[in-house]
Amino acid sequence: MSVRKTVLAWPVLRQVLGNDSLGRGSAVTSPATEAIQPRTVTADKVVRSVCPYCAVGCGQRVFVKDEKVVQIEGDPDSPISRGRLCPKGSASEQLVNSPGRQTAMLYRRPYGTEWESLDLETATDMIADRVLQARDQTWQDVDDQGRKLRRTLGIAGLGGATLDNEENYLIKKLFTAMGAIQIENQARI
Repeated sequence: MSVRKTVLAWPVLRQVLGNDSLGRGSAVTSPATEAIQPRTVTADKVVRSVCPYCAVGCGQRVFVKDEKVVQIEGDPDSPISRGRLCPKGSASEQLVNSPGRQTAMLYRRPYGTEWESLDLETATDMIADRVLQARDQTWQDVDDQGRKLRRTLGIAGLGGATLDNEENYLIKKLFTAMGAIQIENQARI
């Protein structure tokens, strides 16, 4: 059943003839517009988070419905961003819900042409084995004059702004304990 529109339903006539002469309220609001609800109203819970894109650390409010992120907005209680987000931060919901998001560990064997899925434990073991092998092969205990070095130039660390300060601190400590001296963070580059 379609609704027949009349000239009297035109917003400009409702504006002139009604009490909304500036056209900012009821004169320009249709029944379809009034029926629309924001996604945030129907959310089951709101979780506070930090934007993952840069080192600023803008606060976010993540709205969740049925265990799925439905909206991400700036957190007005954040002393850093005071409720504002840049264009990337505003689009971070797409980071979570993108149909192209990878959710499995992928591995391509040497000289292979196809990716294969690995379980997390296998992938972690492979990474640990390679880190230890690179450290052992490139370890420098002393230099040419016999001075202690206790370092490796075969491993480097690059932290990211998607990690919080505590995670980056622990990564720095880990790489330093392994003898790496080339440790940097994306936020400084």
